[in-house]
Amino acid sequence: MEKVCVLGAGSWGSALALVLASKEYDVSLWTLSESQCKEINEKSTNENYLKNIVFPKNIVCTTSLEEAIKDSSVVVLAIPSQAIRNICKNIRPFLSENQILVNVAKGLEKETGLRLSEVCYEELPNNPFVVLSGPSHAEEVAKYIPTTLVASSKDFEVSKKIQDMFMTSKLRVYTNKDIVGVELGGALKNIIAFGAGVCDGIGLGDNSKAALITRGIREISRLGIAMGANENTFSGLSGIGDLIVTCTSVHSRNRKAGLLIGQGKMLDETLEEVKMVVEGIVATEVAYKVSKKLNVDMPITTAIYRVLYENLDVKEVIDELMKREKTDETEILS
Repeated sequence: MEKVCVLGAGSWGSALALVLASKEYDVSLWTLSESQCKEINEKSTNENYLKNIVFPKNIVCTTSLEEAIKDSSVVVLAIPSQAIRNICKNIRPFLSENQILVNVAKGLEKETGLRLSEVCYEELPNNPFVVLSGPSHAEEVAKYIPTTLVASSKDFEVSKKIQDMFMTSKLRVYTNKDIVGVELGGALKNIIAFGAGVCDGIGLGDNSKAALITRGIREISRLGIAMGANENTFSGLSGIGDLIVTCTSVHSRNRKAGLLIGQGKMLDETLEEVKMVVEGIVATEVAYKVSKKLNVDMPITTAIYRVLYENLDVKEVIDELMKREKTDETEILS
């Protein structure tokens, strides 16, 4: 059977490995952790990331990048966004040009502000690249709860191949030709989800969260269009779809981090308690700087940036947001 490699045995990498295994692919799941690798291979579990899930025998874990990538038709990048460049450099000696890269991380590179496809193309310019994104919590995908994703690539035929590879009766995959919008929707929604958690943490209500989500997708669209995205993409799965699930779910680590900040925790305490990468924190810094460079108004992102990086009081920042100059909602992308 065709072999597929998944780099990263966290919750999302493991969930996608389960999807691929259910379609009878031979899955090579890579991790840095010897103990985690041993648990997956010997006990068929990955309890720190997916509780009470049994892994099938056609998922084999390894700590060797070369072993994982060898003979794989597709290499799934299921690692934190800030590690993408480094992993691309590390796998370069083992890759052939016909192997497809599928990135499932959601973020922007901190040092450069680049989208992750741009990072991959800089390091691995000859490999086909697809981003797979959408409203999807690993915990639900692993339990085969109906979920939808979107695959996007510069090469539409490649995105259709990945659509076919991941499509199941419980996982519906759409294609979208707007890779810029798909990537930005996935990255920027984490900022707003963090804000939604803050709202919950300080005790605000449903009205406040609805306002945050609605105005949040508005400013995501503004920045996206300025960066070359199609506005319509933000009305789809990687835009409003991903934003809704991340802002409202107990599974969302970005929302949880915001919740803890809203409850008065310091940032270092918050990250220690969450125990997983919170992409929205770095995304806030990058988006804030990019918005200033492109002269795009992003009041919610700016407010969250001031809370995270300038230590402003949450309630004071919310008060300032509410007192901004009045405007007309019907004005295009106002």
